[in-house]
Amino acid sequence: MSKKTLVLGASLKPERYSNIAIHKLRNNNHDVVAFGLKSGKVNDVVIDTELLQYEAIDTVTLYLNPKRQQDYYSYIIGLKPRRVIFNPGTENPEFYQLLKENQIEFEVACSLVLLSTNQY
Repeated sequence: MSKKTLVLGASLKPERYSNIAIHKLRNNNHDVVAFGLKSGKVNDVVIDTELLQYEAIDTVTLYLNPKRQQDYYSYIIGLKPRRVIFNPGTENPEFYQLLKENQIEFEVACSLVLLSTNQY
């Protein structure tokens, strides 16, 4: 079953984990939308540079360090995702608390590992 995912912190650089995640998500037939600082395309996914009000987001997978996440707290909570994945380097106890208060699940995990082990 496809879990529509927002990749937040998407990069056009092929060596970046967010870029690899987009490819892996698409290869696993997940719907993907992406937000990054530079517009472009990864696989068949357009990277948006404006925050859009995406519909029916199941998962937000974060590729932003905790300090940069602060600007997106309200935006992410407003999307009402089922869960937020904190990839390595994005761990943020302050944000965990806000997500709990808004009944949004979160995982401290690696999206690439979850996809590779069929646990996504």
